[in-house]
Amino acid sequence: MGKVIVHIDLNAFFARAEEIRDPSLEGKPVAIGHEGRSGIVSTCSYAARKFGVASGMPMFMAKEMCPQLIIKPVDFRYYMGLSRLFIKFVKSYTPIVEVASVDECFADFTEVVKKVEDVPAFFKKMQDDLYKKTQLKCSIGVASTKFLAKMGSDYQKPMGLTFIRKRDIPNILYPLPLEKMFGIGKKTAPRLKSVGILTIGDLAARCESNDRDLMNILGKFYLVIKDWINGRGSDVVISEPEEQKSIGSSSTFYHDTDDFNEIKYMFEQLAKEVSSRAIKENKMGSTIQIVVKEASFVVHNKSITFDNPTNDYQTIYRTAVKLYEKNFLSLNVRLVGITLQNLIDPRDMAIQISLFDYEKAEEDNRTRLLINELNRKLKKDSLMRASEAKPKEKKK
Repeated sequence: MGKVIVHIDLNAFFARAEEIRDPSLEGKPVAIGHEGRSGIVSTCSYAARKFGVASGMPMFMAKEMCPQLIIKPVDFRYYMGLSRLFIKFVKSYTPIVEVASVDECFADFTEVVKKVEDVPAFFKKMQDDLYKKTQLKCSIGVASTKFLAKMGSDYQKPMGLTFIRKRDIPNILYPLPLEKMFGIGKKTAPRLKSVGILTIGDLAARCESNDRDLMNILGKFYLVIKDWINGRGSDVVISEPEEQKSIGSSSTFYHDTDDFNEIKYMFEQLAKEVSSRAIKENKMGSTIQIVVKEASFVVHNKSITFDNPTNDYQTIYRTAVKLYEKNFLSLNVRLVGITLQNLIDPRDMAIQISLFDYEKAEEDNRTRLLINELNRKLKKDSLMRASEAKPKEKKK
């Protein structure tokens, strides 16, 4: 018997989060992002999608297509809180959970379903229970590999439940347009179409014939694609280690981007999240690492280690931006992340610290948490510690 791999994808997550916070938005066209000519739609509700609004679209264009569109700014900390509830819910069923992004995860249910008589009913109840407990809606894909599970969760939205066995591949996947295939990016799809590959079925047929044009376009990725389409591929779900050795957060952009301001904004939100978690867990780290995933799925890591551990938001943010500016400024980016590594408890630090200094550090941590919470409620970074304020320039 093969493994039972499940991919769970929260439906229109950011938009749904705003509906949970403000139920009057439910059923209305809602877009998440920044207003103005430079604003981009991060995601949108299904009601907005009926007007043609889509992720990655300029906000002014979305407003033209849907004049009644309600625009909500990104509240990343709030979304991360809901995301943690979601992951905690999934882990109540199985400990083997791999967080793929803020709104999706893979989970290994192989041992769990051995005790289940009606597997479809089991996953339908799980889906319904998530909604009852968190008000989050999700689609679930169940298969023997991670690729097929991911394709299954994408197949029916919202609140879909799709099983894809190896024998189901021709009926479910082959008719789908090429753009629907996970792993085929916006740059690769036009090249494949130029040689007559329009559907996943076309791609499968050309893989079977060892087509040279296809090999040239996909390169080393060709064998991976061939395995995926034939029901092979990875079935290993990499769960987080029991002992926490780092605190990190990452996010996938809803559209590939090289906009430095947009990337800086995401680093800022991630830094706040990492700092807040470190403070709550009474941890400090001496290494700050960033991860950058290109649109081509190539992943890069860069880090820097300090003599003195930190959990300060400003330090984490500034360091992340400097690492990015120095190493990755010209890249077209799909995902960015920040990780605070080499964690220690301040009480276990080997250096000598006076009681006054330790209590001051504790007070600073509580102050940062309070400021972060107030800024979240104000929906802007209006508050900061006096020591962080820039001194006013003297008039000449």
